[in-house]
Amino acid sequence: MKVILTENLSSLGQIGQVVNVAPGYARNYLFPQGLALEATGKNVKELDHRKRVLAAKREKIRQEMLSVAEKINQVKLVLRRKVADEDKLYGSVSAADIQSALEERGFIVARKDIQLDQPIKQLGEFTVSVRVDAQIAATVGVVVEKEE
Repeated sequence: MKVILTENLSSLGQIGQVVNVAPGYARNYLFPQGLALEATGKNVKELDHRKRVLAAKREKIRQEMLSVAEKINQVKLVLRRKVADEDKLYGSVSAADIQSALEERGFIVARKDIQLDQPIKQLGEFTVSVRVDAQIAATVGVVVEKEE
């Protein structure tokens, strides 16, 4: 019997996949648990329609994220910090500092999406990668200057 999976099942496949299973397995387990639908013409057409709608939504979101990434690429953050001898910072510039500076500019970014290997502990210009989406990253320029 052919069924359309409505959940990811490691033994059978991914959501939306049409698989062939034993009729008893489908009737007694998959259908009552809501894990699959019978692969009738109507259900297959509905699945195709859902896939098209989801693909359109994903593409729209992707385009929005690309435009956000383009805007972030043009941003240059200037952070002023107190400096000790030999131009070393008293503290450091962390991902949280970069996040708050981006929020001041109108960009909402999670701190975990700012890819900073180690906090910045010296004056100068740095480029920091910011993950906007799962496959889309932007770079922001960070300038650390001496506070007067």
